[in-house]
Amino acid sequence: MANDAASASSLLARAEVAWAGGDGEAAMAFYGRAADLAEADGDLGTRVAAVLGLARGQAFNLTPGLLPVRLHTAYDATTEPAPRARLAAALARCWSYANEPVRARPFALEALDLADGLDDPLLVADALDAALAAHWGPDELARRRDWAVRLDDAAAHLRDPDARLQAQLWGLTVAWEVLDLPRMHRCMRAVELLAEESPKARFFAASRRLPLELLRGNLGVAPLLVDSAERAAAEAVIPDVEGVLHSMRGYSALTAGDVATCAEEAGAFEAYATTHGVSTVRAEAATMWLGAQRLDKVAEMIGAFTRDVLAGLPRDADWLLTMQCLLEGALGVGDRDLAAALVEQLAPYAGRSVVNAGAVMWHGVTDDTLARAHALLGDADAAARHRAAALATYERVGARWWRDRLAGALASPAEDRSEPVVHLHEQPGGLWLVGREGATFVLPRMRGLAHLHRLLSEPGRDVPATALVGAEVVEQPGLEHLDEAARHAYRARLEQLDPDRPADDEERTWLLEQLGAATGLAGRRRTTGSTDERARVAVRKAIVGALARVAETDPWLGRHLHDRVHTGLECRYEPDPDHPVRWLLRG
Repeated sequence: MANDAASASSLLARAEVAWAGGDGEAAMAFYGRAADLAEADGDLGTRVAAVLGLARGQAFNLTPGLLPVRLHTAYDATTEPAPRARLAAALARCWSYANEPVRARPFALEALDLADGLDDPLLVADALDAALAAHWGPDELARRRDWAVRLDDAAAHLRDPDARLQAQLWGLTVAWEVLDLPRMHRCMRAVELLAEESPKARFFAASRRLPLELLRGNLGVAPLLVDSAERAAAEAVIPDVEGVLHSMRGYSALTAGDVATCAEEAGAFEAYATTHGVSTVRAEAATMWLGAQRLDKVAEMIGAFTRDVLAGLPRDADWLLTMQCLLEGALGVGDRDLAAALVEQLAPYAGRSVVNAGAVMWHGVTDDTLARAHALLGDADAAARHRAAALATYERVGARWWRDRLAGALASPAEDRSEPVVHLHEQPGGLWLVGREGATFVLPRMRGLAHLHRLLSEPGRDVPATALVGAEVVEQPGLEHLDEAARHAYRARLEQLDPDRPADDEERTWLLEQLGAATGLAGRRRTTGSTDERARVAVRKAIVGALARVAETDPWLGRHLHDRVHTGLECRYEPDPDHPVRWLLRG
């Protein structure tokens, strides 16, 4: 048996050499044999390393075969926290890549919990990567934003280039999801610096640079980036290389109006979708056939998606992309029934950026397709609202091709609105849609936004701070800042001070500050340490923080709310009768 164990170890070493040399097929064969021999010999350590190696070769969107079985049997046999965390993370990625997020999430959370209990930054980074992959659906963006920042911190000082690369790719993906241009460029630059360390990073640098260049209309660099990605992939194992390269060629052709290349790539997308049963790729094939001007093929691709099929699609990394591509196809062939079904699905996600998993390609914003769909369905008002929102977003990020396509598809409506329409409401997944119609933006969940929402819902009415914070504070009596004797003494001293003496200025300022701190709205006496006072402080801090975030993107809105929202023991939003605002407080 000792010889078998040595053989397993030797095969594992040969697998690692093959992987490092870019020979993925040989590496997978060696990993598989090593895992089998180690299992027969009872060598758990080698077996765990071998099945983790197998997991590195899983392609996105494909049925994983025996991989989850191999991983789970090793996971069941493992009690040590570190290897169990790695196996749990691998299982989470395995099910995520197989479009089974519900199965993935428990393993991801266990991996993160185990990693947090160990002093191993590399293990924490691996678990965070798995947690992000398992929570990649449209309703989990707020959580992804937090985890992506945490992953960046965990991987920043690691020697492992793959861990640092993965952290930057997640940062780039989330930045695309919220259209944070500075963050997108920072992460892209970091990936390009990592490209100096490995061919794998060179592949990602070229492939992820392409959507940024297409965003800016730099079509001439597309062939150069495709060539660079192909050359880098020849030196490294990239499980999804063919799919990424087809996307690079296809969407470059779509943007350039290259009908022949769109037709060629559409055929490849369709063949892959049919062979492997991948809904997302079938939806993308419809978009490619649109570029090829083959409406018959578009109708064929989208025809498989009935309302029941749409309802059964997993809310995973590809859900928004699938809905967006299918709606493009339905609009292309004028399928009103399918368009209506897709509008129902996409409506809660208005204002969202649509990104192919891993930021391989950008697919515009949901407001774009929703605008054209509402026009097809005869709802001119909804079409105008979504059109304005999409065009404002495209102007902000410099997406000229997208802007010009939408502007050409829908004529500018004649609008005569005397009052701005402003969104401030929560979306699925915890994000908030904020801003004027046509220039909305998303913010993470904040207490201050919830407080503002309550005040805007009851304009012109006093709302106690304690009602806003609810159970956040514990009731207790408080002491007054100043008792009556102190108030009388301070006021008497103020009357004695000579206004012409500079030496009295400092004392006068101090006395006024003390009296002011002890007095609330309408001359009410303010107490310290009480439930009311702590609620007042908590609400003020939360609202000030929220207004700062709002003002960063929309100074007008930030200024309006700053001027019209009053905080204290009683809080209020006071509408401006001379400049009314129409608030949209529901999604």
